[in-house]
Order: sequence, then C-alpha cells, then structure tokens
Amino acid sequence: MAEVALASASEKQVWLKNYFAEYVRASGFKPYMGRSDGSIIIAKYELQEEAGKTINIPLVTRLTSDGVTGSTTLDGNEEELGNYNCPISIDWRRNAVRVPKSTSYKTEIDLFGAAKTMLKQWEAEKLRNDIITAMLSLVTDTAGATVTMSASTAANRNAYNAANSDRLLFGKLKSNYSATWATAVGNLDTTDDKTTVAALSLMKRIAKSADPHIRPFNTEDGREYYVAFHGARTFRDLKADTTMTQANREARVRDVNQNPLFQDGDLIYDGIIHREIPEIDDIASGGTYSMDAIGASTSDVRPVFLCGQQAVGIAWGQEPMMKTDLTKDYAFRPGVAIEELLAVKKLNFNGKQHGLVTGFFCAAADS
Repeated sequence: MAEVALASASEKQVWLKNYFAEYVRASGFKPYMGRSDGSIIIAKYELQEEAGKTINIPLVTRLTSDGVTGSTTLDGNEEELGNYNCPISIDWRRNAVRVPKSTSYKTEIDLFGAAKTMLKQWEAEKLRNDIITAMLSLVTDTAGATVTMSASTAANRNAYNAANSDRLLFGKLKSNYSATWATAVGNLDTTDDKTTVAALSLMKRIAKSADPHIRPFNTEDGREYYVAFHGARTFRDLKADTTMTQANREARVRDVNQNPLFQDGDLIYDGIIHREIPEIDDIASGGTYSMDAIGASTSDVRPVFLCGQQAVGIAWGQEPMMKTDLTKDYAFRPGVAIEELLAVKKLNFNGKQHGLVTGFFCAAADS
C-alpha cells in the first residue's frame, strides 16, 4: 500500500472531538449528561488537568433544624453540617481493528474513518452498558464502594436494601419492601406488580420525600422532570396501562408523527419522562446473579430507574484518542486503536444511592 501521511495535531483534535460527541450521543444517555451538578449524569474532566486516578465528588447536606429564636443563645446550638464524599477511580479502556489493504488510505484521517463506524459503535455500547450497570449496582458501604448486581452476594443485596429503604420500591406497594432482598422480590407477582403509571407516580413521591431529597432534573426551558429509564419489558407494560393510553389519546395531538400511540418514543406523564433503553433487560438477566425467576412463582423481575439530579458520575482522565500502527505485516494491514481513560459509577453518599429511586417490577418475557 502507499505511504500514509501523518495527520497534524489540529486535524486529529477536530476528528476526535467529533468522534467523542457522536459516540456519547449514540449511547442514548446524552440528553441527560452534563458538567453541572444539576445533571442526571455528571461528567467530570478534572483528572485530565490534574495528576491522579481518583476524583472525589462531595455532598454537603441541607440544614434541617429550626435554628433558634428570640434571645436564645446560638452558641452550643449549632447544627452539624453533613459532608460526605463519593470517590470515582478511572481506568483504561482500549480496542483496535485491522484495516484491510487499500491504496485509498492516504492519510491517518482516512484510516480513522475506515475504523470509525465499528469503534464508535463499540464505545457507545460500552458507555451505555456501563451507565446501566452503574444504575443497577449496589452500594456496599458508607465509603462509596459498589458492586454490580450480577456479581453481588446475598449479603450485598440485603445491606443495600437495609440502607436504601427510603429510595426503593418493590411492585405497586411500599409494604412489599423488606430489608431482606429475597423476601422483597419474592413479594412481587405478575398480577399486581407490573409497571404502571400509578407505581411510577409513587416512585416520584418517594423521590420527593427521601432524605436526602432526590431533586428533579431541570430542562433548558425551566421545567422540572424526573426521568425513568426502562428496559423493553417494563416500558411495554407501562405503554399498555390504560391510564397511559388514555392520556396519549385524549391529551396529545392526534397526529401520526407526534402521538406515541402511533410512533414509538418517550412517554411523559405526571412530570416523569419515560425513556426505553432495551439493554436494561439484558444486563438485569446476565451474570452470576440474574433477576430472572426471582419473583413470586419464579416470575422475572426487572428494574426501573427513576432519576433526578446527580444519579451517576462519569470521570474522564482522557477522552478518546486514536492511534495508528502502520508497520504490521510490512504495512500490509494497518491498525487503528482507540484508547480512553474513564470510569462510570452510581453516585452514593454515606451508604445511600443519591439521585435515583429504583423500582423492581414483575416483567414477563414476550410469549
């Protein structure tokens, strides 16, 4: 093959910036990701500028006392200021492809372009799965450690239930809750505990009354919403709820291009945006511990994540960087690699998940 001309630093920078934006957008979570503390998924970039592998995200809790009135002495009646911390430790993620021989690759940018589609798809899927896995993960101690649901032990699951009683819902009733995980999910049945509008509205009320509060996500036009992320099964059951179908029929325009009765897409009801991420089902059912057949009468259980601000944190120590290998097999098969330094974690403080209520519902497979 002909010699490949190396790209300038500025050409690489422009290409990588576009690549980064595209792959994050393709993950499905981009609308809810940002640098501000008001984002559902907070993106942190400080480790790109400072040496280190761990970033600590602080939480200073709100004041709850009544203070003092009149001439009561304030000295000695000060309120303790709660101050907690969630560490996120980053690590490398890398992959590469070999590009078939061709005389059309005159520059590195040509090579990048040839590998872009598959590498971008791989990174988008990894980021999406990492966010889902983080949302489903269990907080295991007050120092911020988490374990994935798929790798969790019974002790992990019980500790998580006990510490997060004010931000969990099992089925349609709060009374289904138990500090013992197996008991709580065993209370779920396919008749009463499928995903409904009423159950999600209850999750919203749980979010508002949780301590610390779970604050809603603010849109650019000033509206406040919680965002519920569903797998395909719970989203199917929500769409089939007569309350939802009636709302879409009577409160939305009867237009084939805009009404979700005709077009698939997000649902909105009672200040909650419902978004379908089908891979939630796959992640809930995979690994050593599966959520298949754990409900009453061995029914399958699936999670719904009702998110407000500060649910998940992503720390980038290095955004994606492309590299080429032009020497393999005497330059017959050039290689293109992508490397990135990051971590994704459920934000948690003092043993509690912070920005989300997790609901667990019976959700049978399609027959």
